[in-house]
Amino acid sequence: MIPLSWYLILAAALFSIGLYGVLARKNAVAILMGVELMLNAVNINLVAFWRYLDVDTVAGQAFALMVFAVAAAEVAVGLALFIALYRRRGTVVADEIDLMKW
Repeated sequence: MIPLSWYLILAAALFSIGLYGVLARKNAVAILMGVELMLNAVNINLVAFWRYLDVDTVAGQAFALMVFAVAAAEVAVGLALFIALYRRRGTVVADEIDLMKW
């Protein structure tokens, strides 16, 4: 049986990679991919804690399913925004997205 700490280390590494992707990238699609990595790290934590703490309930799996649904909605809306932005401005570089500035 794999210890809980291994899952936590994997989730922390995945979250760190996603956070780096969000903070260091300029491409909006790469930023969206970093957010997805962070959400997957959360899912690993939810399922790992469910497995090691209380197997009788499905709370960890239910929360992970909700996170998947939120992630899918976020991708759909984010990609639609980026496509519309690319059609209007011709770029998806985060530094050049200034539609809300005066």
